[in-house]
Amino acid sequence: MVIIIAKIKSSWDDSSLLGIVLVLPLFLLIVGAVIYPVIEAIKLSFTNIGYIGAEYEYVGLRNYFNLLGSSNFWRFFLNSVIWTLGNAFTQVILGFITALIINQKFKGKTFARTWIILSWIIPTVVLALMWRWILNVSFGVINYLIQVLNIVENPVNFLGTLSGAMPTVIFVNSWRWFPFFAVIILAGLQTIPRMYYEAAEIDGGTGYQKFRYITLPLIRPLLSILGIVGTLWSISIFDVIFLLTRGGPAGATKTVPLFIYERGFQEYAMRDAVTGAIILSTILIIFIVAFVKLDPAFGKDFI
Repeated sequence: MVIIIAKIKSSWDDSSLLGIVLVLPLFLLIVGAVIYPVIEAIKLSFTNIGYIGAEYEYVGLRNYFNLLGSSNFWRFFLNSVIWTLGNAFTQVILGFITALIINQKFKGKTFARTWIILSWIIPTVVLALMWRWILNVSFGVINYLIQVLNIVENPVNFLGTLSGAMPTVIFVNSWRWFPFFAVIILAGLQTIPRMYYEAAEIDGGTGYQKFRYITLPLIRPLLSILGIVGTLWSISIFDVIFLLTRGGPAGATKTVPLFIYERGFQEYAMRDAVTGAIILSTILIIFIVAFVKLDPAFGKDFI
């Protein structure tokens, strides 16, 4: 073994060895913080463990059969799909529209570009408390305004109805994150050469035509990447939902991450928590691979 290592080492040049030395700490960090926990989670999903540190026995695929056969789990999974797609589309679309607006020349442009990111830097707890006050049935400013303007006669319980809770939490979370997407898309818009628009103007192109044939095609790869990023971020978020509704009313806003948290850390059924996490991760990986393969913006050799 020593001889083999010595031969491999002798075949490396100094730059290769330096590269390995520089990358090794990050590789070890990834192994320790990501790969090892994932392996442990997969192992625990085949056991009947109740909480971390407790004794357990291997039960094979029983946990997977129990979860996949549970109507509640699939209900929470459907909530996760609605939550994820709602956030991804809303954030990207609002971010795109906002980026197009602040990309124009107008008075106060620098101020708008600077302070648009304010909602994104607000801590989650502060954001949740703020919106609970704003949406409150008794003294919330939104209910006050819509009643003063005679839009409704009675206060609206935005977070307390089966039909209104999910759209409301999607709006609150998207309100927080869309400025981040707007800044990224704005950076992409700034990279489009001005000469393309000047040539279109010479040819008599309208504003819509310039958007349709110049802006949109050139910015589409970035929008696709942000769609994936928005999906990955949104599906793993549970703090906003937990602070606003705790999954209510009657489970209308309970997603799989919230289910995982409750089963693992409140109900001490870690077996269901890790199994649900593995199932969700597998479905998410399949979705991302299919999305990248089917979206022409990534090209054939992206994966």
